[in-house]
Amino acid sequence: MKATRNIKMIRLILIGVLLFFGLITLFLSSSILLDLFDMREKEGNYVQFVVLANFFASVFYLVAAFGLITSKPWARFPLWMASVVLIGTSLAFAWYVYQGGIHEQHTSMALVFRSLLTLAFYFTAAWIGRTQQQQLNKTT
Repeated sequence: MKATRNIKMIRLILIGVLLFFGLITLFLSSSILLDLFDMREKEGNYVQFVVLANFFASVFYLVAAFGLITSKPWARFPLWMASVVLIGTSLAFAWYVYQGGIHEQHTSMALVFRSLLTLAFYFTAAWIGRTQQQQLNKTT
């Protein structure tokens, strides 16, 4: 029973973090893309395809949170898609920088951090899904 309680607690924490991170990222990326609250000016030399990738990642975070809330078996897949988008964007950004593209210095580290964090989200959601499936199989 204690293991079940721990899984539920980890699941709830992951849902909370995904909702928080997803909503913050959605707000910030859409504010830059749509130039709300003069965010473009505040951001300086932002790279549009990085902001767009963050926007898509935020949508994937929110979809994954919904999947975890409703205990859907597909809940980990939006996180996998977000990981692929962010890793692909990191590679494209490295090429962009190599070609002399104008950017903010913190963008590189932010992309690496977000990519690793999203992979951690994915592996945690996959572990939760596997554990829940094993518990379901034991009870039937």
